[in-house]
Amino acid sequence: MTILLRNTLVSYKEQIAKEALPAHIAIIMDGNGRWAKHRGLDRLVGHHRGVQSVRSVTEAATELGIRYLTLYTFSTENWNRPQNEIDGLMELLVDSIEKETPTFQRNNIRFDVIGDIARMPVLTAQKLRKCISDTGGNTGLTLILALSYSSRWEIVQAAKRIVDRALSSEEIDEQVFASFLETERFPDPDLLIRTSGEVRVSNFLLWQIAYSELYFTDTLWPDFREAEFYKAIVSYQQRERRFGKTSEQL
Repeated sequence: MTILLRNTLVSYKEQIAKEALPAHIAIIMDGNGRWAKHRGLDRLVGHHRGVQSVRSVTEAATELGIRYLTLYTFSTENWNRPQNEIDGLMELLVDSIEKETPTFQRNNIRFDVIGDIARMPVLTAQKLRKCISDTGGNTGLTLILALSYSSRWEIVQAAKRIVDRALSSEEIDEQVFASFLETERFPDPDLLIRTSGEVRVSNFLLWQIAYSELYFTDTLWPDFREAEFYKAIVSYQQRERRFGKTSEQL
């Protein structure tokens, strides 16, 4: 089995065209709770296992030369989950940030966050801001966590900022509106991946994925590792991105 998995990993990786990599990949990391439930374990065990997938995918993206990787980590709706799960997730987040910051520095990874960070626990927000500051000078992969984030929240916040700036309707176009979004400093995702077999985007980057390629897999997030990541990129590279044009115009 180990040999088979290794061969699959090498096979998909060898199919990737380095000259046609997606610049920005976004992932909806779904299935941690179900992974744990299937094994009779507490949901938090699934979240801990999911951290290993984050590490594997980040390492794979860094090695390939992907420029941006955005991970949907905690939505605004997730605040409605049981308090013990929220507390466990916040503790896991703080622990992971502290452990991974030295790795980010060694691998030239810049860390960033989108979302309502002011809503996070004080210690969590402090650790996030410190990691952002410590890695701000790195020039390799930018790893972005979407925390306390939802796209509808983001769009409403953008509208409020525009009102605060008292912009006239004549001053507002797509480019101006996008500059008020959480993601104004990043390019739109080329590829959106969702794990666990769910086929929806769950209030994630609704504006930004207007022309993204979508990839859905039945694999639960704790089982999503390098081979699955490479497979998604191969699928992306087999598609024709027309952006409203015909094939003949490309």
